[in-house]
Amino acid sequence: MDLILCHTTADFDALGAAVGLTRLLSGSKIVLTGGSHPPVRDFLALHRDEYPLIERRSVSPEKIRSLTVVDTQHRDRLGKAAQWLDLPAVKEIIVYDHHLGQESDIPATRSHIDSVGATTTLIVEQLQQQEISLTAAEATVMALGIHVDTGSLTYDQSTARDALALAWLMQQGASLSVISTYRDPGLSLQLQQLLTESLESLESFCLHGYTVAWVTLKTEAFVPGLSSLASELVELTEIDALLLANEYPLGEEDSRLTVIGRSQIPKTNLNLLFQLLGGGGHSQAASLNLREVDSQAILKQLLDGIKAQIPHPLTARDLMSSPVRTILPETTIAEAQRILLRYGHSGLFVVDSQGQLVGIISRRDIDIALHHGFSHAPVKGYMTKNLKTITPDTTLPQIESVMVTYDIGRLPVLENEQLMGIVTRTDVLRELHQERDEDQEGQKFKIQNDAHRLANAALTKSKIPLSTELQNRLAPQLWQLLTTASQEAEKRGWHLYLVGGAVRDLLLAEATSGTLMIKDIDLVVDGFHKSADVGAGVELAKALQQLYPAARLEIHGAFQTAALLWHKDPELDSLWVDIATARTEFYPYPAANPEVEASSIRQDLYRRDFTINAIALRLTSPRTGELLDFFGGLLDLQAKQIRVLHANSFIEDPTRIFRGVRFAVRFGFEIEPQTEEFIRYAINSGVYDRTAQENSKTPALQTRLKTELKHILEATYWKSALQLLDNLGALQCIHPTLKLDPELLRKLRLLESCLRRFDPQPTLIHWEMRLEALIAHLTPQYRAKVAKNLQLQEDGIQRLQNLACAQTEVMESLPKCQSPSQVVQLLRQYDLPMLILIAVQSPRSLRHQIWEYLTVWANVQPLLNGNDLKKLGYKPGPQYRQILDDMLAATLDGVIKDQTEAKEFLVRHYPK
Repeated sequence: MDLILCHTTADFDALGAAVGLTRLLSGSKIVLTGGSHPPVRDFLALHRDEYPLIERRSVSPEKIRSLTVVDTQHRDRLGKAAQWLDLPAVKEIIVYDHHLGQESDIPATRSHIDSVGATTTLIVEQLQQQEISLTAAEATVMALGIHVDTGSLTYDQSTARDALALAWLMQQGASLSVISTYRDPGLSLQLQQLLTESLESLESFCLHGYTVAWVTLKTEAFVPGLSSLASELVELTEIDALLLANEYPLGEEDSRLTVIGRSQIPKTNLNLLFQLLGGGGHSQAASLNLREVDSQAILKQLLDGIKAQIPHPLTARDLMSSPVRTILPETTIAEAQRILLRYGHSGLFVVDSQGQLVGIISRRDIDIALHHGFSHAPVKGYMTKNLKTITPDTTLPQIESVMVTYDIGRLPVLENEQLMGIVTRTDVLRELHQERDEDQEGQKFKIQNDAHRLANAALTKSKIPLSTELQNRLAPQLWQLLTTASQEAEKRGWHLYLVGGAVRDLLLAEATSGTLMIKDIDLVVDGFHKSADVGAGVELAKALQQLYPAARLEIHGAFQTAALLWHKDPELDSLWVDIATARTEFYPYPAANPEVEASSIRQDLYRRDFTINAIALRLTSPRTGELLDFFGGLLDLQAKQIRVLHANSFIEDPTRIFRGVRFAVRFGFEIEPQTEEFIRYAINSGVYDRTAQENSKTPALQTRLKTELKHILEATYWKSALQLLDNLGALQCIHPTLKLDPELLRKLRLLESCLRRFDPQPTLIHWEMRLEALIAHLTPQYRAKVAKNLQLQEDGIQRLQNLACAQTEVMESLPKCQSPSQVVQLLRQYDLPMLILIAVQSPRSLRHQIWEYLTVWANVQPLLNGNDLKKLGYKPGPQYRQILDDMLAATLDGVIKDQTEAKEFLVRHYPK
């Protein structure tokens, strides 16, 4: 006998899943282990004969071969039927459920547990796979199961899979009229009376703008349908969370407590709270049953748990951008336009000499003034006065209300009459959109095992619980460092973020536990809500250096950033941690170093190069673990594409082209089509040539370009990166004539052969040799100039400057050499890097001789040395060098082959 067990007080989801399983498990029977919900009981009163149900008392336990449990993972929810789980004759126990994160005590041989709105959905998917059709009665009860457990697809746990399952059941003939009758059957007379009592006795409190209510009902016996009563209470009172408790006697000395929980508060999870007391359910709907307990103590514990889960409401302090660009009333329209252009704002606040806010002027106001020829007029004649303002503690709902009521797109944030920041309509819309996304995803951000692939990346802001995902992924010592840094920032009232590549690599890393040791970390301090100045990052770095004295502290004054460096530390190995204050930047001209100013984390992310690098992870409370992604970086990680943030990004900084190529090749990503267009436009515009001619310092074409070339040429993927750079025309940034033509590719292959053969234990810096080979491909007149521009080492510059002369000499003289000694005499005047560069530039015949020199002849030593000459009676002096050189030549040419012949050679040519 194969049985399908529904949990006690069976609901439509349990019944619908069980009915579907009878089609998958031919000949199986359904057992309702202990009662059912009133709507289910009423439904079965008319439709029982449509389904293979049997009573528990009619089962012969010795005949049970398999058990399939639906919609629960706990044996205590199976009533007396739980005894069957321990029968030795039962060979298979299967569990189907949709409640994740529960510890099952059922000894299942197979489990089917997945995050969908209803267990019935899992059964429907298997029926579809096996192409099993249903009767109308079967489809109807299964559709009821999905409708009731998902609130007709309105509950947060609902998924697209539930919707597809419902659509298929409709195709199978599910009756909509029957579904509408039993999905919301209304309250029984008893429940209506309890509803009136509940409304009179309901207690509540408000916290962070949310209302939480509770009520305790005492009845003479168990009351079926309390979940319907709870839903009705929530709908009638418009409360945000409810705990409905029912106390009733069970026998003469025993009592039972049932608690039904409902919550519409984002980020609360009733399932976790109720599980602590032996109950469970979903994040927004859960229940529990207890015997002989203090009902008021249980309610207090649950209410305290809800209080702890209620999120702090977002305030203007969390949303605002700061500092705010302000101008004086006397500022001209032309100057205001220049400021808007520099910072990319759509409006500017106007303050008086005491810093008091007196008005705002928008880009549209400025454009109109310019159109009418008033570029020299002061902005006070065009600004808007009588502004609506908010404080840093104004909540998000209040901000939304003001914007809607007065149709205002930007609100200044004032504290003690001083302008602290600005909240825009975009800030509010983004936050509301992100909250909806979080709710739809169940606040879960999942990183797949497959590297470079993300699930649920449609979120623009997500939350990785630091106690799980982040802490478990990172090496413990690195996690401790980040924790310490966040604590030091919190002491000063600042926010601290992990930003850029470290966050990207964390998201892309394979899910290995406690092994991720990121070598390069960027931290950003955002403290403008606490009036932190541009030196906040340096202050935090100094504080950390006191706690980690093994780290070397470097401070970069120009940008007010600091770095902590560990070198071969026993715990942190070679780690580099950059700490900066959140800042914005402006490029005075293309390829220049940017001018930076302190700013907020949003503006700091906005100044970055690519979306996948403009992601930040908050390390400080109260929103610890929040992932900030304002520009779609997660979506681009999922799409495996490199997308630039700004259209003019490559014109301002050509090194971003090389970074973009490096990331694309390193991760196996594609450069997004419009980003590629921006790259080609910047290169073909000639802006880099003009900039280099007009400005003596162009760091993005000099030192910063060299740094990017270093990163590329020392990586294993350097060949692919060069090919992509050439395809984009980006090698022109090194020199306008440089192309990766077949001849250069041949030279690079020869270079690699030489480096492998002649420098196997690297004594040369191989990436520099590759860069020199690229520069050496240019005509001689450009080589030294390019090398100096990229600020190569002095010996490299000299080598490239002298390469043409050295190559000419070798090419003319080497063919004339008649013996090995002549070859050695010619070539030993050049060091190994020069010989390698000459070799890759030379024809095969000469290259073969250079190769033989380096592999054989350069390693030959005279058969006698200076000590031998001294023992033979030769007086030390300048003559020694000539003797040894002649002896080496004779050895190379085969004139002498051993020490005896060497001594005879001495007697003949250097008699005493």
